[in-house]
Amino acid sequence: MQTETQPAAGVRLDLWLWAARFYRTRALAKHAIETGKVDVAGQRAKPSRSVRIGDALVVARGEERFEIEVLALSDMRGPASVAQALYRESAASLLAREQARAMRAAAHNGFRPPETRPDKRARRLILALGDLDAL
Repeated sequence: MQTETQPAAGVRLDLWLWAARFYRTRALAKHAIETGKVDVAGQRAKPSRSVRIGDALVVARGEERFEIEVLALSDMRGPASVAQALYRESAASLLAREQARAMRAAAHNGFRPPETRPDKRARRLILALGDLDAL
């Protein structure tokens, strides 16, 4: 791991995202970069782009969106505590993610799953309605 006191040589973007635990594999990180889910300084990047200390990244992962600043470089995947020290998330990004999480929780708040599986007659009614997700 490199810090600000060491020379900023740079690490491949896909490798850094994997080491910082944003994606489970380098292949997933590479795919996310190629599909435009990762921006470096407001521009789309290639997986081989060099990340340096102080770079601003925007990472979209599922429904979450992270706005982060690179604090340290690493090309090895380590424990989560070490990975979290590689970046700092902006306060606005953290607040937006918390609000989105609260909205998703509120949407599921009134949902009650059925107590038993639907019987044959109920399954036929569900299929007739076209709601295949209810099975």
